[in-house]
Amino acid sequence: MTIIYILISLALLFLIVCLVTGAVGFKMACVSQRVKKPETDPKRILRGEIRKKNNAYMLSHAHEDLEMKAPDGIRLTARYFPAEKETKKFVICIHGHNCNGPDEMSHLFPFYHHEMGFNYFLPDLRGHGRSSGSIIGFGALDYKDINRWIDYLVNRFGSDIEIMLHGISMGAATSMLVNNNDPAPQVRLIIEDCGYTNAFKVVGVKTRSTVSFLRTDFIVNFINLHCKLIAGYDLKKDASPLGTMKNAKNPVLFIHGEDDALVPFPMCRELYDACPVEKDIFTVPDAVHAYSYYDAKDAYDEKMREFIGKHFDSVKISAE
Repeated sequence: MTIIYILISLALLFLIVCLVTGAVGFKMACVSQRVKKPETDPKRILRGEIRKKNNAYMLSHAHEDLEMKAPDGIRLTARYFPAEKETKKFVICIHGHNCNGPDEMSHLFPFYHHEMGFNYFLPDLRGHGRSSGSIIGFGALDYKDINRWIDYLVNRFGSDIEIMLHGISMGAATSMLVNNNDPAPQVRLIIEDCGYTNAFKVVGVKTRSTVSFLRTDFIVNFINLHCKLIAGYDLKKDASPLGTMKNAKNPVLFIHGEDDALVPFPMCRELYDACPVEKDIFTVPDAVHAYSYYDAKDAYDEKMREFIGKHFDSVKISAE
């Protein structure tokens, strides 16, 4: 009997450890970190300085601060930069995990606003930037919020507008989920940069170093349990661009850094291979996560010109 009690006690202890680890992992991955630790990586410090300059330049242009309330009470915010000349073409740029619209996407403002002549729309996802909430959606909640912004644009500017989505990391997953879940007819094309196949695998990558003594997927199942109970969505099923890719509607440009460790490069190939609609791919050797534009700006811009020009026939591509 003593052995049985010991085994039961060990089993309960193991379960408690797994539940606690799952709770900690959920907090790290799925709860917004509004206060960030100072950067120590020189590469990230440099990017931070570049972002400050890009933000200041972008925000010096005329824009509107917008907000709406989601059905669950979350206050969603966005910035709208009208084009220099009146146009029906819009780009919605969607940031990634624990970032915000300006920091993640302001480097694209000159390309879209000045060169392409698009109306530039920059949301802060729930739990990020100026939007309220503390739970991160990993795309599962966010694509529905982006659809709400799309409805807003259609209602305000007319059903004849044309919209493209450009997302980075979690924003890329969000863009793909919009495209894979019966998007509005005004959505015309998608550019996804370093998006993941599903959030479950990405959370596994993030937790592997801290729980290497156990099978990562086993621990992520407990993180996912907390996510389902607290956040109301499943990391594996609801936050899965790959799982819904068969329903993709509009053309997709896949972009990825070949040295990405957070969202491993093979994920890009999986997504590209599964995509049933018109598609193209652009990869950057040696680029880490979300650095493709910083490492290969000219080639990145050229690929976007080519892709947008192909699918927006009325867009006039500026001569270089």
